[in-house]
Formats: sequence, structure tokens, C-alpha cells
Amino acid sequence: MIKLFIGFVLALLFCCRLSWAADVPMAGQAVPAFNLPDQAGKNHTLADYSGTYVVLYFYPKDDTPGCTKEACSFRDDLRQLEKLGAKVVGVSVDDSDSHAKFAQKYHLPFPLLADKDGKVADSYGALTNLGILKVAKRYTFLIAPDGKLAKAYLSVDTSRHSQEIIDDLKQLTAGK
Repeated sequence: MIKLFIGFVLALLFCCRLSWAADVPMAGQAVPAFNLPDQAGKNHTLADYSGTYVVLYFYPKDDTPGCTKEACSFRDDLRQLEKLGAKVVGVSVDDSDSHAKFAQKYHLPFPLLADKDGKVADSYGALTNLGILKVAKRYTFLIAPDGKLAKAYLSVDTSRHSQEIIDDLKQLTAGK
């Protein structure tokens, strides 16, 4: 009976939270601005990336298997992504110290932003908030040089996600 009650309460919290969550930006819309510190404590804003594509990827937790696989794929494909005019920026609710350890351990050469209160993830519809537990969803947003959303990736396969973005960037930049 207690397990049933706890399950009901968790389901109720989850359903209620879904109705309060921010909507995911749609292709062609301006994306929410952000101002967050990276693993070195340096603040990054969306405006810093004006004029370039941004691969803004939200991930649940530093140094976990899926998140490590995704981050290392972006690291390994970074040269191709940059050749296509894109910068990679990771975001989770972990703090800058956790990001610094993660980046150092896996030699991640791109910023990992600390969204400790989850406000930026929430503004992108990429936050799971169960009261005391907040976790970023594994969502990626490909932001065009004009600050509008080119594409949202809401179902991410970490083993092929980076290549999927490369393929999309090739289509978006063809003929330019």
C-alpha cells in the first residue's frame, strides 16, 4: 500500500511538473538567452556565439556512461563541427567544479556550463524537476547564427548524435 501511495505521489508530481515546464523552442523561433559559468568559472552568454552555429546540448550528469559517451563523441568530432561553423556547448545542473573534473578527465575542449538552479534548462523545456531533484534532459538545440532554432533533438542516441548534427549542419550550410 505504501509503495502504491509513493508511486501515485511521484506520478502526480511528474504530471503536475510537466504542465508547469517551459515549452521546447520550435524551429525558426528565437531561443532563450543564457548567462552561465563554465568549468573554469568564465561566464558564457548566447550573444557570445552570435554569427555562428551553436550545438547547445543539455545532459543529465557529469561522468556517467551516457553523458561521457556523448561528450567524448562531440570532442572527437569537434574539428568537423567547427569546420561547419559550429561551436559546442554542454549544459547540466552540475556545478563548475564537477564540470572541471569531467572536462579534465576526458580532455573536453569545449565549455560545460553550470546551470545549478536549472533555470536555463527549464527555459528550453529541458528540465526534469521533481522538487528536490533537478536533472537536465538529454536534449540538444542546434542554434543558427541569427539566434533562432535550426533544429531540436529531443530523442538522442549518444552513439550517433554528434554525427547526426554533422549531417544536419552539412545540409544547412550547403551552398554557402
